[in-house]
Amino acid sequence: MFLLNDSIEGMAKTYDASKWTAVQLPHDWSIHLPLAEKNGGSMGFMPGGMGWYRKAFRCPASFKGKRISIQFDGVYHQSDVYINGTHLGFHPYGYTGFEYDLTPYLRYDAENIILVKVDHSISPSSRWYSGSGIYRHVWLNVVDPVHVSTWGTYITTPVISDAMAIVDVKSRINNSSVKKRNVLVVNNILDSDGRRVATARTALVLKIGESTVVGQNIQLRNPALWDIERPYLYTMETMLEAEGKVLDRYTTSFGVRSIRFDADNGFFLNGKSVKLKGMNLHADAGILGTAVPDQSYLRKLQILKEYGCNAIRCAHNPPSPEFLDMCDSLGFVVIDEIFDKWKTTGWFFGYYTKYFDAWWQNDLDAMLLRDRNHPSIVLWSVGNETSEQGDTTGTGVAIAKMLRDHVQKTDPTRPVTVVIAPGDLSNRAYHRNGFAEVFDVVGYNYSEPMLAEYKKRNPKAIMFVAEAFPYYNGRRNFVRDYAPSNPWYVVAQNPFLFGQFVWSGVDYLGESSGFPSTGWPTGLFDVCMFEKPRAAFHRAVWNDAPMVRIAVADQSLDIDPGKDHWSWPHLAAHWNFPQYNGHIIEVQTTTNCDSVSLWVNEKWMGKRRTADYTNNTIVWHVPYAAGKIKAIGYNGLTESAHFELNTSGKPSQIFLNADRKHIRSDGQDLSHITVQMVDENGIPVPDADQMLRFEISGNGKIIGLDNGDLRRVDPPKVDAVKTYFGKALAVVQSGKEQGDIMVKVSGDGLQTAIIQISTRLLKE
Repeated sequence: MFLLNDSIEGMAKTYDASKWTAVQLPHDWSIHLPLAEKNGGSMGFMPGGMGWYRKAFRCPASFKGKRISIQFDGVYHQSDVYINGTHLGFHPYGYTGFEYDLTPYLRYDAENIILVKVDHSISPSSRWYSGSGIYRHVWLNVVDPVHVSTWGTYITTPVISDAMAIVDVKSRINNSSVKKRNVLVVNNILDSDGRRVATARTALVLKIGESTVVGQNIQLRNPALWDIERPYLYTMETMLEAEGKVLDRYTTSFGVRSIRFDADNGFFLNGKSVKLKGMNLHADAGILGTAVPDQSYLRKLQILKEYGCNAIRCAHNPPSPEFLDMCDSLGFVVIDEIFDKWKTTGWFFGYYTKYFDAWWQNDLDAMLLRDRNHPSIVLWSVGNETSEQGDTTGTGVAIAKMLRDHVQKTDPTRPVTVVIAPGDLSNRAYHRNGFAEVFDVVGYNYSEPMLAEYKKRNPKAIMFVAEAFPYYNGRRNFVRDYAPSNPWYVVAQNPFLFGQFVWSGVDYLGESSGFPSTGWPTGLFDVCMFEKPRAAFHRAVWNDAPMVRIAVADQSLDIDPGKDHWSWPHLAAHWNFPQYNGHIIEVQTTTNCDSVSLWVNEKWMGKRRTADYTNNTIVWHVPYAAGKIKAIGYNGLTESAHFELNTSGKPSQIFLNADRKHIRSDGQDLSHITVQMVDENGIPVPDADQMLRFEISGNGKIIGLDNGDLRRVDPPKVDAVKTYFGKALAVVQSGKEQGDIMVKVSGDGLQTAIIQISTRLLKE
């Protein structure tokens, strides 16, 4: 149950159910509230406030003698948790997980009350949309008093060869029972099919209340390696046995892989040079806010993987554990980042600055201990564009060393990085005060024209581009120039730069450039994960598979401009321009092929070499005529890729395409339905947007309707949405009963469309 902005009722001894609303976790209350300019663009003009969560549950008598805890993966923010009136603790940071022991306070075969207060009354509190509430999963953990602690395994692979890998596993074992225990610690390595392929056993005597770490080395023969193309995962099954019984079973996914960073030649994974083709991602999912179901994250990552992205920078906070699990299984390389800013005060720097001194170690440990077994993570980042980078008193360097030392002590297997803003280019104090030299690796934002100079200054430096403009490039000492030469080429042509992370890969809420835009609109994908015409460039340069795309330069497009330097020329991916009939218009073909031939209807426009143009984009000027425009990409004399756009008629139908037609009936699973207006011949109609109505019946509900346009003035609806460039997205969530879901979509003058989704007790 949920209550907004009522501290008296939240703590009342008597419970008035009429004042509370039933919600499903994860939950973000801000996304559903009215927008107002006074709320600020950082929050996407959505409010914060104070919220209360209340959960009543019965604890069966069979749980007596167990250790019972509650684990929160993320609460934004400043949370206080109570059990049966007892305060368990306060956790200020909204981006790290935490756990409380409930055992001493529980009533068995009786009602127990968990109460969580979430204080986001001072908002905005991050530079991007943070959401508000218990926005990640919550777990009730029931274990034996002798158990593996949460995040208690640490797995490394110090020796790897084709024939064998040495797997080092350290397991923290706790004895919270009232007697000494003789325990056998068994660690089994399971392959991807669940078969045991190696094992180790260690006998242990645990004193009352003792917590100890057991180390074991396991030989794994003929190891399958984790890499980007084949992300093979093993499972470490840690079992605690006593008197012939299994007391606890704790599983940890891990991969066998080696990483190395070289000052001259970049990043190596399993001995092979890899250029990181990365994206910066914030955590929201558009109209769903920050309470993002797992399947939404999976869909996003699958789309990015197909696109050619191989690396993610988690901006600017640790992601959910499920997100990292998906990166492991899909083969992404990840930079895990703990903080945006450190201690500088002011609204721009967020609320955490007042908690930094007391909480930095707790929160840093929460990231390191939780995430250290993920093979996808190759760098720990301790800060982004901190003002301390320009400090000349020594304080900034001292904080940097403090954070670096703690990370290296906790996990010496990965380098530590920080991300530096261009700042005052005439000063660059971060190169004079020793700040940059503190770290194993340094990430630079928007500084491509200066990186060769930085490299000459410090030849031993290992560096990468942590944030890059998606299209325009700067020049030396003038970052925000508008040179139309994509910054990617600087990375591609310099081996010492091991990668680039585009800002941003996907549009996100917050950091608005002005009302009514609720977010950042200049990503390669919109919040619906619809690929934009501008994304053709990175698809071309990040993939070996031949491709070609067509777009038309059209400055009249109704597009949210965003912030200038992160923008692009306006491009339309359609061939509906009756206003230009007979006029010469600019057409762009973006490709990774050697050359392209272009046709307008049956008229050949010529064949041109890609190398004669910038940005892998051939610019044509052709007379517009309705019908078809077609591009053929050639490598040598071989036709290698094909793309066309067709003029559409008036919209007459609605085409529905579900990414998944069979989903789990667990109350969490999703189907994403792409809604496309088409003409009588099935050709998409991108230039006649209208309101569509949605009806749903059966075992499910619509939890979000979106169209990719961040400009809105009203809270989201679940029964109607206007298309944008002819498209929209419906997010359907299953109920907890098996059955079918029927979604019906209608619009004025359009044939009604119906799609069926089945929900079953599916494992996957």
